[in-house]
Amino acid sequence: MAYRTITEMFLQTTSEFADKYLYYANRQGHWEGLRGKDIRTTVEDLTFGLISLGITKGTQAAILSSNSPRWAMTDYGILCAGGVTVSIYPTLTTDHVFYIIKHSDSRVVFAENEEQAGKVLEVWDDCPELEVLVVMNDVRVNGKQMAKNHRQIISFIELLDLGHEYGKDQGLDFEAQSRTPAPDDVLTLIYTSGTTGDPKGVMLTHHNLVTNIEASLTHINITAEDSLLSFLPLSHSFERMAGHFLPFSRGATVYYAESIEKVAANMVETRPTVMLGAPRFYEKVYNRIIDNISQAPPLRQKIFWWAMKQGREMLQHTLAGTRPGWWLLRKHGLANKLVFSKLKERVGGRIRFFVSGSAPLSAVIAEFFAMMGMVVLEGYGLTETTPVLTTNTLDKFKFGKVGHAIPNVTLKIAADGEILAKGPNIMKGYFKNPAATAEALDDDGWFHTGDIGELDEDGYLKITDRKKSILVTSGGKNVAPAPLENALVICPHIEQALIIGDQRNFISALIVPDFNKLREYAEANGIEGRQAETLIKNSEIIQMVEKEVEDAMEPFARYERVKKIALLPRELTIDEGEVTPTLKIKRKVVLEHFSEAIESIYAGTIAETKID
Repeated sequence: MAYRTITEMFLQTTSEFADKYLYYANRQGHWEGLRGKDIRTTVEDLTFGLISLGITKGTQAAILSSNSPRWAMTDYGILCAGGVTVSIYPTLTTDHVFYIIKHSDSRVVFAENEEQAGKVLEVWDDCPELEVLVVMNDVRVNGKQMAKNHRQIISFIELLDLGHEYGKDQGLDFEAQSRTPAPDDVLTLIYTSGTTGDPKGVMLTHHNLVTNIEASLTHINITAEDSLLSFLPLSHSFERMAGHFLPFSRGATVYYAESIEKVAANMVETRPTVMLGAPRFYEKVYNRIIDNISQAPPLRQKIFWWAMKQGREMLQHTLAGTRPGWWLLRKHGLANKLVFSKLKERVGGRIRFFVSGSAPLSAVIAEFFAMMGMVVLEGYGLTETTPVLTTNTLDKFKFGKVGHAIPNVTLKIAADGEILAKGPNIMKGYFKNPAATAEALDDDGWFHTGDIGELDEDGYLKITDRKKSILVTSGGKNVAPAPLENALVICPHIEQALIIGDQRNFISALIVPDFNKLREYAEANGIEGRQAETLIKNSEIIQMVEKEVEDAMEPFARYERVKKIALLPRELTIDEGEVTPTLKIKRKVVLEHFSEAIESIYAGTIAETKID
């Protein structure tokens, strides 16, 4: 490894791959690329522009934007100036944006567009450290009311021009400037999305990121020949490290998806070789395939399931490390030609592997993808661990487990089952929160993850659930909700699920149905009404969903199984504060919002939703 900091890595990559197109974005229907030397020129101007605005070593600058080359280059510009990047999810409400800007003492905020700039303008008077708002799409925002206190609003292009002139006037040396950050300097503040309480600002250093990149590459090999499609939020540590810094360090190409809605189309257009996704992405792909096959003619269905059988048999040889016979090889080749190759074309046709992180992935879904020849490498980590602690690898993977520790990371299981971790990727601490830091990091340097898990004889880690999420029934039985929820969300008519039952005498579930499929079911079965509130009260629909839940619960112990359900009339959303920007359900909020439905379950007033 020839670099000690992320800024040194930036210099190395933009020199080695000066003429290669490293970033692509879609502009009015065309994918336009930026070469290494183009990126370097832009970052140089950004760096000098930020220095002219007072961003120097240790000062914070925030990015409030969805993914784009400008997000990536702004990140490098802040770091090369010696600053600290504060990443803010663009889906957050104004109140949450205000908390992060103020708590982080950010002096500059980069806002994607007028909508995001509006959030900043609303709270600017209450953020005493904030001096400059940079609008990234170059649309002029009315900032007359901000003229006081020497504050200013400028466009991204104006900042580049400012930096270009300032660098010339001051005779600044970009390479020398980029080498000023030290390995132990804080590189970023990433605020945990927080399923409870205020978010905490995780301080990650250059050393944290560099060592995590180096170790992760031993498990997940990315080369300059690879290309990725970036759609998970760069505000999150998973995409920031594995989809931004790591591929750039190898000279890989990154395409930035136009939006989450266009990911499927963008995959076909950009033909990535590696994709990062959260479990929800793989669940949706799985459900779409199963749904399409269920509606196909009988012969096509028969061919599909025959092909999957060949895929399963081939996979068994892969897992066992044995060589398949010639007859299986021939059948598998035919299965690939008739089925698998066509499915692979829907994700661009060049995928080497997928990577899953940020939440547990269903073993059923992981195996399904592997049978088609598209392995999903599941990993595990937290924002506080930069984030990777473990991953599966292409030559050694286990379904339902998150792999073994990457080099330089040590894991152990505490007496109560909590996963503890130690390594150079563990955070420096929580910003302005020494009490929370002391609670998370013990005197021996072990980080307490808050997750419950177990290590098998080969060192593979299995995650049970969050420590705080474990339910204890009134009968004293401990129940981990995550495996139950994973089993439910792959049911055909279920979109989201939350398991409940803490201090209750049985386990139940709040279920958000897939309303589009409910409407199709209602139409096919002559059921009146198409409104969500009407559909979830229909006894025939309730019984249909109950049967899916009952089947999904079959592998679990009797005390773990869902006994009753309540169908919710709408999806759980970020806007309502019910899910985090990474789509994790905020249990406490949902329990509050749907307390009447929960009490109805346990009061027995929804008797028709009991599952025997």
